[in-house]
Amino acid sequence: MYQDMEQWERIRYRVVREGVSKRQILRETGMHWQTLEKILRHSQPPGYRLTQTRRQPKIGPFLDRIREILEGDRQAPKKQRHTSKRIFARLREEGYSGGQTQVKETVRRLRGTMREVFMPLVHRPGEAQVDFGFALVKESGTLRRVPFFVMSLPYSGACFVQVFERICTEVFWEAHLRAFEFFRGVPHRITYDNESVFVSKILSARERKLTDGFLQLKSHYLFESHFCRVRRPNEKGVVEGLVRYARQNFLVPVPQVRCLESLNETLWEQCYGDMDRRPRGKKYSTAALLEEDSKHFLGLPQTPFDACRKRSTTASSLSLVRFDCNDYSVPVRYAHHPVVAKGYTDRLEIFYQGERIAEHERSWEKEGVLFNPLHYLALLERKPGALDFARPLEGWQLPDCFEVLRRRLESEEKHRGEGTREYIRVLRLLEKQTMADLRAAVEKALGVGALCRDAIAQFLIPQEDWSQTTFRLDGREHLRRVRVAETQVSAYSVLVGGAP
Repeated sequence: MYQDMEQWERIRYRVVREGVSKRQILRETGMHWQTLEKILRHSQPPGYRLTQTRRQPKIGPFLDRIREILEGDRQAPKKQRHTSKRIFARLREEGYSGGQTQVKETVRRLRGTMREVFMPLVHRPGEAQVDFGFALVKESGTLRRVPFFVMSLPYSGACFVQVFERICTEVFWEAHLRAFEFFRGVPHRITYDNESVFVSKILSARERKLTDGFLQLKSHYLFESHFCRVRRPNEKGVVEGLVRYARQNFLVPVPQVRCLESLNETLWEQCYGDMDRRPRGKKYSTAALLEEDSKHFLGLPQTPFDACRKRSTTASSLSLVRFDCNDYSVPVRYAHHPVVAKGYTDRLEIFYQGERIAEHERSWEKEGVLFNPLHYLALLERKPGALDFARPLEGWQLPDCFEVLRRRLESEEKHRGEGTREYIRVLRLLEKQTMADLRAAVEKALGVGALCRDAIAQFLIPQEDWSQTTFRLDGREHLRRVRVAETQVSAYSVLVGGAP
């Protein structure tokens, strides 16, 4: 192959422009006449060109078989697809006598020709795409892999990102609730993959049987849902790219946070700040394009969606309610009663006949028990001997003055062995009072030697200004502002018949 471009150009110039004969060029350079003809036909070296297909006597009869294997791999999981080595082994069993290198080159070439080509899609205002990704987060010193939710608006390029404990129905609801609040509206069409949180059964390429949880969300916000075909994530390629973008730009380096909600506050601000960028191929910033997106949004319903999963159950004999593999306490008076547990992403609320009777921080562990010590004080008052062995009170940190109060109550003879019960009665004041207020009352009671529950309760009564009232009758507060005129003694003498 002739590679010297400078000589190539000079020969063409001399023959074409200066009229030097071909024979003269051949004498000067000693090149073959076919090489000279090639120089004169092409402005630059054309490189090697195969004039006819090479014969492949060994691999040729097996090309269709290799193509068949590769086609079958498209329906198999990625980690269980054929390698060129495995294809070579199978071909040897079927009579192939050639080498492995030839099979490897053929597989590489066929895979290149079989790669799918995608159609560019138009993205209209008011449409959204949703996906979940995973990232590492160091929470309170512990490195964890957590899912994060991404909703993107392909037209404007705006995105919303939040991290959660895991992917489940209430997380799915809460994520949408926050996204709609962030965008101040509801996209009229949202594209999803086939996550089991949304889809209970795939009926056909486009037809889906949706979960009740997803239908509840749709019924409340009335948006149109669209689902990608199986193994066709390119149909929501914008959010697929934004999952990578969010991980690399919002979650690098690995966030070190006290809790996930503090990270979510940071992500909320970062999503706002990201609107200053200009998406590729657009003339305006994301913030400006979002205004056009917003014009095609659905309005937010007047009643917010209650993003909780409900479960009807019965409180056990231990005053515990089971929800999502964990047990949560309720006041002992509700043991054996039917209740409704409402699980949010951050808390669990328990209701009896429409009244909220308990609230706990949501636990995402398994087989845990979450106690509120106040729920068991009424039972302890009846069974004071269990005070030191009560599991709900294990690890309950009380101010030092409470221990002093207990020792004094239990040592005084006047209580005749009822000191522990009296101490529990003092603790029950926490059912209506704050720890800070009760601590101050206990310290004051210890100072004056008034140790019983009723005396301590007196220190919790709010001190009011009575300067504008004459008297007060307990239970008759409506008489507090009544004023009594000054008594005239002479009037009394008239009544008894005496002289004035």
